[in-house]
Amino acid sequence: MSSVDQPPPALYAPREPIFPRRVYGFFRNLKWALMVLLLGIYYITPWIRWDRGPNLPDQAVLIDMSGRRFFFFMIEIWPHEFYFVAGLLIMAGLGLFLFTSAAGRVWCGYACPQTVWTDLFILVERWIEGDRNARIRLHRQPWNWEKLVKNGIKWWVWLAIALATGGAWIFYFTDAPTLFFDLIHFQAHPVAYVTMGVLTGTTFFFGGFAREQICIYACPWPRIQAAMMDEDTLTIGYRDWRGEPRGKLEKAGQDVQGNGAQTHGDCIDCMACVNVCPQGIDIRDGQQLACITCGLCIDACNGIMDKIGKPRDLIGYLALTDEVAERAGAPKKSLWRHILRLRTVVYTVLWAGVGVGLIVALFLRAPLDVNVTPVRNPQYVTLSDGSIRNAYDLRLRNMQGDDRVFAVSASSAIATFLLAFDGQDDLNITVPANQTKTVRLFVTAPVETLAVGAERTDLRLWIMDMGPDGTAVDPLRIHYDTVFYGADAHHDDDDGKDN
Repeated sequence: MSSVDQPPPALYAPREPIFPRRVYGFFRNLKWALMVLLLGIYYITPWIRWDRGPNLPDQAVLIDMSGRRFFFFMIEIWPHEFYFVAGLLIMAGLGLFLFTSAAGRVWCGYACPQTVWTDLFILVERWIEGDRNARIRLHRQPWNWEKLVKNGIKWWVWLAIALATGGAWIFYFTDAPTLFFDLIHFQAHPVAYVTMGVLTGTTFFFGGFAREQICIYACPWPRIQAAMMDEDTLTIGYRDWRGEPRGKLEKAGQDVQGNGAQTHGDCIDCMACVNVCPQGIDIRDGQQLACITCGLCIDACNGIMDKIGKPRDLIGYLALTDEVAERAGAPKKSLWRHILRLRTVVYTVLWAGVGVGLIVALFLRAPLDVNVTPVRNPQYVTLSDGSIRNAYDLRLRNMQGDDRVFAVSASSAIATFLLAFDGQDDLNITVPANQTKTVRLFVTAPVETLAVGAERTDLRLWIMDMGPDGTAVDPLRIHYDTVFYGADAHHDDDDGKDN
């Protein structure tokens, strides 16, 4: 057959199921602890209560879509304060850069939702079907009653976990106890059921069947992380200069021929590191796209080294500079010299700077938001006495837990202004708690107070928070700069800015 007639090579290999073996050690215990902590935070947080008063929800963490607010314990974020959310996203990105630069893909190995839920699903699988050899045997045997029952039980438990995952997510968007009651009585909004169904299905499929395929093919981070790493980044590696050539041992210090002389390295090719890997790779082949640096291969190898009387860390966290030093027999860098270097210091300073900025902005923000929009049709009106009147839509957002009375006044370095509200006798506005109120404000200036030939005059509106009853002695004052148009005004889009 000629080369022209040969079929093209396959670009995608069918997935071979991976059955990680149980392993014990420091990194496995660390992953268990983080899994319990992260899942606990995810599932329990919507049920935590936080008393904010009679006019606000008492759920500690709530993304209130109908009220257009985000609550996080004592913090309340309004839509116009989205810069707080943007700042948190920037901090999350910088934090990811920082940890990746210092210790490789620690996010992927310990805290990524795909890793956490896959770990949980594998734990359930091991409880029901047994450890690695038993699961492999069950997978390979034809469908019979045992295989049907064990897989059925496993899938039902996976489905329950996935359902709880989807349910927990929607509890963040409305009052959790109320929504739970509505869900079980089939009275919830269809969007809630659809969202639960989508998240349940994706969790069930990603954690139960796709697993490492998500990390390899769907996640972009393995392809981006190289830009965050350098020769001093700590990552998991195999010390081949110590482990090669590989060879089987009956006991420490004796080769398989029994001649008493060790003719190979410390690696006895036991495959323990491969058998425990949730990604199904061999770390001894070097750095690979699929490696999530979870550390389970370290635990497995250290356990074998302890049994055969060899030094630990044949597989361990090390940097490229450590490899060069160890091969040459020189001392390697200390842990802190790997972590505290220019790249990580810059990331830390940027991360801390954004965090401090958000905290300062949070404590300095005013509990009142003001927006003034000039009415352009008409742009101004000349009254019968010759004075000029402009109209503005004044929007006040009361971000406090009780009704507030706001007094409005105006000032200018040149003109004298008279203020009046449409349909209201005084200049006090009562805005209900946690609500926004818009009123039409009329500003009039006697023509003789305006500069001759002026097309427009700078106008500063002052808004004072007079308290719940309008009698505050030392009211909060904020101002808004805008423009007052005169008789010779022309259309201008410069409306001023909020201060």
